[in-house]
Amino acid sequence: MGLAKKRHLSILPPEELPGTKAYTVLRAARKIFFMHGFSAATTDMIQREAGVSKSTVYAYYANKEALFVAVVQAECWAFQETIRAIKFSPGKLRETLSALAHTYLDIVLSEPGSYLYRIIVAEGIRFPALASTFYMAGPHVIAAMVAEHLASAVTSGEVDLGDVELDEAANVFVNLVRSEPQLLYLTHPDAAPSSQQIDRWVKVVIDTFMRAYGCSCYRIS
Repeated sequence: MGLAKKRHLSILPPEELPGTKAYTVLRAARKIFFMHGFSAATTDMIQREAGVSKSTVYAYYANKEALFVAVVQAECWAFQETIRAIKFSPGKLRETLSALAHTYLDIVLSEPGSYLYRIIVAEGIRFPALASTFYMAGPHVIAAMVAEHLASAVTSGEVDLGDVELDEAANVFVNLVRSEPQLLYLTHPDAAPSSQQIDRWVKVVIDTFMRAYGCSCYRIS
């Protein structure tokens, strides 16, 4: 794969509404964590960025760890909403898988997605609870959504998973999708795969997946 301009994905608002102090603090925390990482970031930095008093920060978030968990949950919530908007239509599994793959790559190749992933990998050994929070709120939920689509595809007769569990097949698909494009972006942080390269990769992934699990009338030769 070659390299192209990197992508951006806007964060959607968390439970705290935009305009509230809690939201202001969370946006400031997001900026500081993404800029400095978890270990180097401090609540003093976040307080100054938010333009509020330290007591205001602690009124909403007990400590730096709680702030980071809130940032992770807000980012993952935003990511989940884009996946959740994709609906399955019987007979159109390929179209559904293509939409899921492209949307998921938009997430992992976005600046927020890559920043968050880098922080989690860097801090996971020292703060396993933070890494677990990310996994359960992000990749685990995404795979569960894919599994729901695959369950519908089993019902419509488009796939036959045999003795493979739905969650196992979903994880196979999700990991195939993000593998090479994400690795390329992580090792070339100033660029991302082009749209043409992503289109090609998604086709290869779906063809591979359907050869393995697609029922005869839906497989490619």
